[in-house]
Amino acid sequence: MAKTRTVYFCQSCGHESAKWLGKCPSCSQWNTFVEEIIEKVHQAVPDWKSGSTSTQRSNKPAAIHDIIFSEENRLITPDKELNRVLGGGIVSGSIVLIGGEPGIGKSTLMLQVALNLPGLKVLYISGEESEQQIKMRAERLSDLEAKIPGKSHTYILTETSTQNIFKQIEILQP
Repeated sequence: MAKTRTVYFCQSCGHESAKWLGKCPSCSQWNTFVEEIIEKVHQAVPDWKSGSTSTQRSNKPAAIHDIIFSEENRLITPDKELNRVLGGGIVSGSIVLIGGEPGIGKSTLMLQVALNLPGLKVLYISGEESEQQIKMRAERLSDLEAKIPGKSHTYILTETSTQNIFKQIEILQP
């Protein structure tokens, strides 16, 4: 059976503590700590760490003119500027890292994109904000879909464990 332990994270800066604190020692914000249960799972060491060669494929350098290129299918978002930045839309199966200063609007931009992809099932994952915070932002953005029960194709998951995230992706199939 897996062991569990409780840790507390500051929602403002991410500071971790073994116990709940009223004031964060890192950012000096009050009442920002949230509890998280951490499940310790014993896993085998991945091949890339153990040096095992049984399942490793060997990559070799390839001349650029020998590489076969084909146009990728792209998901065109309602945001023309985002499509331009992404080279014409989101490539199917890709991961896009959005970075920037705190408060610049990264989460708001991603929520707007998630809520405005008509007919697509979207899983919006946050490791920082609560479901309630995300819902409030969706309503502030005046998204009618977020207000009508049973109409939404956007699902919210607040999780930091990649294992649990992948499990939920398999279940939901966004």
